[in-house]
Amino acid sequence: MRRFVLQFFLPACFLLPGCSLLAPKINKTPPTLFDMEEPLALYEEPADEQERRELPSGGFTGVLVTDARQSLEDLGEAPEGVLVDRIVENSPGDFAGLAKGDLIVEANGQPMQYASAWRALEFDGQPGSKIAVVYDRAGAERTALVEVEARAHPANRVAAERFREEDRTGIVVRTATEVEARAAGLGPGGGAVIVGMARTSPWRSVGLRFGDLIVAADDKPIEHPNALLQVIRAAPAKSKVKIAYFRDGQRAEIEAPVSRRAQEQQIVDVPLLYYYEKDRNRVVFWVFFAIYKHTRTEAARETRILWLIKLRSGDSDRLEEVKE
Repeated sequence: MRRFVLQFFLPACFLLPGCSLLAPKINKTPPTLFDMEEPLALYEEPADEQERRELPSGGFTGVLVTDARQSLEDLGEAPEGVLVDRIVENSPGDFAGLAKGDLIVEANGQPMQYASAWRALEFDGQPGSKIAVVYDRAGAERTALVEVEARAHPANRVAAERFREEDRTGIVVRTATEVEARAAGLGPGGGAVIVGMARTSPWRSVGLRFGDLIVAADDKPIEHPNALLQVIRAAPAKSKVKIAYFRDGQRAEIEAPVSRRAQEQQIVDVPLLYYYEKDRNRVVFWVFFAIYKHTRTEAARETRILWLIKLRSGDSDRLEEVKE
């Protein structure tokens, strides 16, 4: 008898609405914001290569660095510092004893967190000056003095990167070009340019716009877009973040609110007896083996009774005539 019940119940459970075995899996990650606006004109970085080549070339050390923390998920886990990616042969960095894989943690007493901070020191250095470096090699701390030479040619252009923040502010930012960053007093790669915003982003309401270059958040310099995302995600929901930004060559400050994800999806499921689901503008509910089921959206409604009788109504593609 027990075997018969199991053989009957399991196939039937797959056919009946509301069976827990058919329940959809919950989302592992939040959905993409449906109202995110990313203008096509801002998908490409500015065509300012000629302007970039006309900038002062700045100093040169032959030490090419990259961010040790490649993504926001690494923040707080990867070590502080910038990673030496390459040493130009016979360059000042080579003579100072630096090597690929070294982790520069401090330069001229300034903590190094992002590559733009090192590039700023290098570019601003006067020929003959020296940068006092503290670096880590295989877990051992070492020091070096790296002399700055005049750069004969501009550094290679670094392609822009885009970063999304969809949980607190609903924005998309990219790394600034060298022209943008240096005009704002930042090292190459510093700052975060707004290139996308959700229509419901709280930053719209305080006047932030596409193209604004954010240079500080809560008085912390933004040396990379990830630094901005770190400040945003550390701020409590419904609080405000002090933002400093450049627009049309002018610096301004504003307090920008931080929000959180709206909770719109709701499901109540009592297998075989009752089911209710609300997801944004859609509502579905039924009772007792779905003998009565009702579905409603902003544009249409449908009611089904005893699985056979169906009643449906919905909006037309025209407005009702108004009598004068």
